[in-house]
Amino acid sequence: MKKRRNQTAISALALALAASWSLPAAADTGAAPAAPTPQYQRTAPAGAPNIVLVLLDDVGFGLGSTFGGAARTPAMDALAKDGLRYNRFHTTAICSPTRASLLTGRNPHATGIGAVMNGADARPGYSGFHTKDTATIATILQQNGYSTAAFGKWHQTPDWEVSQVGPFDRWPTGEGFDKFYGFQGGETDQFEPTLYDGTTPVMRPPGKDYHLTDDLVDHSIQWLQSQEAVTPDRPFFLYLATGGIHAPIQVPESYIEHYRGKFDQGWDKLREEVFARQKKLGIIPANTKLTPRPEGMPAWDSMTPDQKKFASRLMESYAAFLEHTDVQVGRLVQSLKDSGQYDNTLFIYVVGDNGASAEGGLEGSLNYMGTLQGLPEPEAGKLAGMDRIGTAESYAHVNSAWAWATNSPFQWTKTVASHLGGTRNPLIVTWPKKITDKGGLRSQFGHVNDIAPTILDILGLQAPAEVNGIAQKPMNGVSLAYSFNDAKAAERHTTQYFEVFGHRAIYHDGWMASAFHNRLPWKAFSLGNKPFEEDKWELYDLRTDFSQANDLAAKQPAKLEEMKALFMQQAAANQVLPLKGQSMSKKGLPDLAEGRTKATYRQGTISVPETAVPHMANRSWSLSSDVNVADQAQGVIATIGGTAAGWSLYIDPQRRPVFTYRLFDLKTVNLVGAPLPAGRNALRVDFDYDGKGFAKGGKLSLLVNGAPAASDTIPASPPSMFSINETFDVGLDTGSAAGRYPETAPLGYPIAGAKIDGVTIELR
Repeated sequence: MKKRRNQTAISALALALAASWSLPAAADTGAAPAAPTPQYQRTAPAGAPNIVLVLLDDVGFGLGSTFGGAARTPAMDALAKDGLRYNRFHTTAICSPTRASLLTGRNPHATGIGAVMNGADARPGYSGFHTKDTATIATILQQNGYSTAAFGKWHQTPDWEVSQVGPFDRWPTGEGFDKFYGFQGGETDQFEPTLYDGTTPVMRPPGKDYHLTDDLVDHSIQWLQSQEAVTPDRPFFLYLATGGIHAPIQVPESYIEHYRGKFDQGWDKLREEVFARQKKLGIIPANTKLTPRPEGMPAWDSMTPDQKKFASRLMESYAAFLEHTDVQVGRLVQSLKDSGQYDNTLFIYVVGDNGASAEGGLEGSLNYMGTLQGLPEPEAGKLAGMDRIGTAESYAHVNSAWAWATNSPFQWTKTVASHLGGTRNPLIVTWPKKITDKGGLRSQFGHVNDIAPTILDILGLQAPAEVNGIAQKPMNGVSLAYSFNDAKAAERHTTQYFEVFGHRAIYHDGWMASAFHNRLPWKAFSLGNKPFEEDKWELYDLRTDFSQANDLAAKQPAKLEEMKALFMQQAAANQVLPLKGQSMSKKGLPDLAEGRTKATYRQGTISVPETAVPHMANRSWSLSSDVNVADQAQGVIATIGGTAAGWSLYIDPQRRPVFTYRLFDLKTVNLVGAPLPAGRNALRVDFDYDGKGFAKGGKLSLLVNGAPAASDTIPASPPSMFSINETFDVGLDTGSAAGRYPETAPLGYPIAGAKIDGVTIELR
């Protein structure tokens, strides 16, 4: 009897397992119908294409050869011949808002990211806090059977969440991506990047020939190959957002050599050359006018011979940076072809998240992070360092006028959302299986918020009303699929506002009204905002004025008033109001270091954002650490910043304590003590700030076991930050190095032969 009960139980278990794993059904015996088969995996719509979305950084409309520029872009050229070029596609004029809009299909302020992340404030539309009612296209695709991955720049996580404390729901893996490998900030060193795999800080792969763009594409290809091997029937969504060609300009030297002497004619002539090629290629209408150089930006002929030489070197590396970036994108395309997946892949290539950047300053920069904060570089030092441009030993950026030239034929540059030089970017779309007009040109108005609706449209999916139980805001974008095979189709995206730092514009039915506010794009920290009512509004009929060259405000005041009213209507509907221009206040936003004058960190604490440690700018401070030293001790004790600027306290191979302080390219201090005795040692660095105010200099002193070891002075100090991407680390230097470590040191120069009992930062 007991044996029969056991057999019955085993049979019931077998039937349950068979049903749950969808084993073949037994012959009909008249028993009750089997329970429905559970769905263990979501499946994508039948025939769904793969989707690759590539976003470059800070590329102007007229830099790549595909759109008439001087930089060779072979992958872009090939994709354009195999698909479509869009010459009236728009971004938001700055990085974080463009990315928020691109990934969600909404207007940037509606997502909460209407400002660059490090310029966020407490207004709902500018918080840098991506709200859950604007889910990403990755989340939607993930929930519809797609594998998803993001590689490269994210720049969507608020500052107070970019640490190993989390939370991580606004990191890429919390925003719909199964896989993330890349960096969090607005920029990173291309040779020694600050990297994360998922949410874990990682060091870059070893090797002398490392470059970030190569690495990102390597990881992208590896991920694609894994997808094909394991889930060949599942479509994928791959988002590749390069660090190129955002500053710092860093690129393999072999690419730079091709451009030697190619820009000696200067930016005024280059702009004319690009303009002529654009007309010849048909990228712009034959009646387009070339807009003039902005007031305050120097003519090439006004520069000295040395200034011209330095500027030419910058532009050579800048063009090379784009070519190198595009070549790596070409490797990704080739991998799709090699695997047979290219024909059914919708490949969307957004060439820049805004217009070219003028943040390198009117004179260009060997280390732009200092000049961006108002610390100018001596011209003699720039000339002496020219050969470092493009290498790991510089943090260079082009002259503002080069940026303007590569935005040909439009006015202004990145951050100026009022004019097309800030917002007009090339777009290339290929999908061999469905797009038949190979090499076609499309001139319908488009915007980055159109990309997500386009993807949903081709899949036959509606934008979800609810995601993860949260009601969703409607998407603001319009699918571009209607234009894929109809060059003459009437445009469907008829209204779009723009706003960054108070610069604002409104597009409607071919007209654009524009208001430039007072922030110049080469001055990151403007002194106050003039009243908005004093801004001069301009009016353009873009149906006949492709380059925004003919201001009709005086001739059509009624139309201008109509457009201004429409802007205010759109602004109110999208959390753009109240306008404040460039707000420097973080009041109301979380600050992990707010009110902290002292903090202690233990060995192994790494990747702490600079904003999360006690704020050391514009005041005196001390750094102290107790280190238990053995005979072979060496490596990093504590560090912040990187090659642009920062400091590092470390033990060198001679067991000497060293404190290196990099003040951009103005001065580097190296304080070196005598070899440390075995056992416990107390190390301390004091910075005594000179007086009151911003960016003053001061005295740096290294003390060992209470005794002075070395000291030096610096002429200034960062008024705000060492960098926008490097971190604070104990026992390891992640990202680029602030210290001058031995050439033979392993990546990050991890501490060895010593135990760090703690590192304390104290404000004085």
